[in-house]
Amino acid sequence: MLYRSLIYEKLKWPEIKEAAAQDKFIIIPAATIEDHGPHLPVDTDVVIARSICELAASKMNGEALLGPVIMHGYSPHHMDFPGPLTIGWDTFIKHTLDILKSLIHHGFRYILVVNGHGSNASCLDMACRLAMVEHDQARCALVSWWQLSRVVKAFEGIRESPVTGHACETETSLYLAICPEAVDMTKAPRDINLPWSDHFYMNLVGKPQLPHKNWVFMTEHWSRLTESGAIGDASVATAEKGRLLLDAAATEICEILREMKQRPWIPRKDHHE
Repeated sequence: MLYRSLIYEKLKWPEIKEAAAQDKFIIIPAATIEDHGPHLPVDTDVVIARSICELAASKMNGEALLGPVIMHGYSPHHMDFPGPLTIGWDTFIKHTLDILKSLIHHGFRYILVVNGHGSNASCLDMACRLAMVEHDQARCALVSWWQLSRVVKAFEGIRESPVTGHACETETSLYLAICPEAVDMTKAPRDINLPWSDHFYMNLVGKPQLPHKNWVFMTEHWSRLTESGAIGDASVATAEKGRLLLDAAATEICEILREMKQRPWIPRKDHHE
């Protein structure tokens, strides 16, 4: 359990003022509410993103605050399954940007958004870009947890499924490590029936163990790709794998934060002058 003093929304305003004066980092989990197969709750992305960020904040020796979760994201292609709550892409960008601008207004300069839902990425990237364009003193960065090199490397050593995509070996393992009582492993599917070709395929962590060339992004309606709502083999998930992935993600986020502050801040130069 994270100390109250490290959770943004648990602080009083004088404590937030002091945290900004101390140049503390803000780690913001961003996710969505959507279907995750018949075995996982619809809050899977939220729970995973927040847990990774919470562990990262606990490893930062008081240098970082866990920011409020952005829990509603962009997920229109999942609406064939009951459960998802999707936000318009433009609303989502503006919503995230307003959160970033509020934090910057209060004096925070180093903000890392940790994404837990694939289709959020382009919207979150735009929000971070706009925040930096509008506030030259701030650094706002984005990373998706499954793209972290430590996560990819850790998964290579434990992987048992040929492909990971959604509600799969990785996400199920993480949820088992975080909240096992909410997972119904008796319903964990092995669903690898999506159309697969050299350039068009789905995969979450690392390289799939099926033949492929390039990864051309084409986001299709989810019901075209899966019957269960999952892509991958959730049946081989374990809490032990989840704990390994959780620690790998949190450890690398700490490295990213410290590097963010160490990067030289080169002044802009207007070449029109």
